[in-house]
Amino acid sequence: MMKQALRLTGLVALVSITLGCIVAIMSPHIARADGGAPNLAYVAGGGQGISVIDVSQQKVTKTIKLGGDPHTILLSLDGSTLFVTQPASNKLSVMDTRDDHTICSANVPVQPSLLAYDPDTRLLYTGGRGGKGVYEINSTTCAIESTIETEGKVYGLALARVSSGGASNIGNQLWVASEKHVTIYDLKQRKQIGSIEIADGPQYLSIPPGTTVYVNTRAGNIQTIDLATHKVSQILTGGDFGPMDYDETTGEMYVPDRSKNQLLVLTPVHSGFQLPKEPGRVIKLAEKPQSVAITSDGQLGFIALANGKVDMLDIPGRQIITTLDVGGKPQFIITGLYPPAMPQNTTPSLWSTLPGIIAYVVIALIIIGIPLLLMSRRQRAPHKR
Repeated sequence: MMKQALRLTGLVALVSITLGCIVAIMSPHIARADGGAPNLAYVAGGGQGISVIDVSQQKVTKTIKLGGDPHTILLSLDGSTLFVTQPASNKLSVMDTRDDHTICSANVPVQPSLLAYDPDTRLLYTGGRGGKGVYEINSTTCAIESTIETEGKVYGLALARVSSGGASNIGNQLWVASEKHVTIYDLKQRKQIGSIEIADGPQYLSIPPGTTVYVNTRAGNIQTIDLATHKVSQILTGGDFGPMDYDETTGEMYVPDRSKNQLLVLTPVHSGFQLPKEPGRVIKLAEKPQSVAITSDGQLGFIALANGKVDMLDIPGRQIITTLDVGGKPQFIITGLYPPAMPQNTTPSLWSTLPGIIAYVVIALIIIGIPLLLMSRRQRAPHKR
């Protein structure tokens, strides 16, 4: 009876290890858009369209030729698709990052320079200063699904991910900066749910995880808006501020200040707490910063400069590592995965992983099978009297 129990236990362990190995190999890897392993940085307006920086090599590896004065660029969650606004061509393009070919384009008659992406619905939102309205675009086909009316030209776009799922009727929110207001749209209910007056003229928006929306104004101020109460607070004045980005690990906001050739690092603002003294710190630069991108692990920052260069920032070390020449007139920068470890929602074929499975099975047999065999031989051997 004891022999059978031991053999059964060994067999169960062997099967468990083997199945675990197979599941580990067969399970798809989900890649994050900006940073789990930041291989590349994309610079809109660099060179002849979009310059691509290899982060590990710390050098520009290629330039994607693209007309229309590329401005804002974003990536799909799996990093396989690049979304680009081209205001000079009244166009938005969707590109394959594997070979840089254009998958599709949408004609948008407002000089689209701004962009937001809803990863839950895979819809794009774009607008610009060439006319009223925000255009909702299918990111797979580039078909225009609908148009959101605005009070005038669009100066800023950002998505707040507030969906709670289930039976709730709450959807993600699109925040739109126009002439004198920041307007909020519930994308699930497809209706306007708020409008906040910003007398100084709202411009770029950034919404980190939490309860605070950051908005810089055309008059040169930075204000925060409480995501729930819509209360407005002014935290900085006297600058010329560009597109912002945040550190997901610390909540700090990084803001390019073109007026003083510096990057401001803002202490996180939390609802219900006293406003911190801003900026938390200042990083001096040799040229006007146009845009900034922070990897989601909080280790690296990339600052696109007006003179066609990009500063690579060691965030924990608080120093510039190197400066790269991308050329052109940089407008926007983002970091992302390329190529993704495996496309999202994709499982490898059994045959492509069969050698790996066999190797794991052999290892499992060695670990479990040999001790069981030796134990069985000892039990069968005659006892010496």
